[in-house]
Amino acid sequence: MRALRGEDVDAVPVWLMRQAGRHLPGYRALRAQHGILEIARTPELAAEVTLEPLERFDLDAAVVFADITLPFFGLGVDFQIDPGVGPVVARPIRSADGVEALRPFEARRDAGFVGEAIRRFRDRRPDRPILGFAGAPFTLASYLIEGAPSKEHLQTRRLVQGEPALVGRLLDRLTEMTIDYLRMQANAGAAALQLFDTWAGQLTPRSYASLVLPRVSAIFDALRPLHVPTIYFSTGSAHLTRLLGRTGADALGVDWRAPLGAVREVAGPDLALQGNLDPAVLVTEPETVRREARAVLDELPEGRGHVFNLGHGVPPDARPECVEALVDFVHEYSAARSRR
Repeated sequence: MRALRGEDVDAVPVWLMRQAGRHLPGYRALRAQHGILEIARTPELAAEVTLEPLERFDLDAAVVFADITLPFFGLGVDFQIDPGVGPVVARPIRSADGVEALRPFEARRDAGFVGEAIRRFRDRRPDRPILGFAGAPFTLASYLIEGAPSKEHLQTRRLVQGEPALVGRLLDRLTEMTIDYLRMQANAGAAALQLFDTWAGQLTPRSYASLVLPRVSAIFDALRPLHVPTIYFSTGSAHLTRLLGRTGADALGVDWRAPLGAVREVAGPDLALQGNLDPAVLVTEPETVRREARAVLDELPEGRGHVFNLGHGVPPDARPECVEALVDFVHEYSAARSRR
């Protein structure tokens, strides 16, 4: 929490996106019996998965096991998560009628199981903070419009360019939903909140500034009275860095393709940075992990305002010994550096 606020720390803290998941044996055992959505919607199972990585590694925070599409249930969206594919929406939304058909969302009623998973974790590990999270409006909209994961996002970009007012109405609905959803997680005990805007990098700076930035800023403005640190993460978005620094988040998550030092120069010294080791490194060897982690840490030699993470989620083929080597090295190297 101190690092997210830009305060002095004795070592750079580390947590990993998707740290609870497919690379760990406990999760694989659960997945042999339960679907992803079943685990996420069952607080005792979600809390168990959330706890597993902290029992194996000296991570500085947990992240609640959930999926950014979970609020879709409350909107009345018919969808499923296909293994190896991702979220698949039965009836994509590409018209005003589709937007109007969305049901009003109420976080405690429609996604209260996420809050309960957070509470269960805090009961068992009060010594570690837990992060809550949500999908950002544009990324959620892209799934609703495309109907499934997409590399090109052509349907979404077509509507952004051809029917921006329609996209704006959909984003407004999703913005209201996201504020309620994140507030609920904070009230349940989440110590920090991350907004995932995975597909924001698909947009031009002009489209991002007109459609996305106002909605993302509204979310962080609404969360500010909670006094909970916030993080904004996107991928493939180096061309948007200057705009990303204006979202109002306390920290900016950076993918592995942009050097942290260069991002710091553009975003300014007051914005904490999170990242940004290439996740593929966790499929190599511990020696490689330590070498590459040192390079990331050396991008911000002052150490303040840095939360170490990957530039995306832990890959399913990650080697647990590489994860352990990473966490231990980040703590040891950054602590030694701070003592100099």
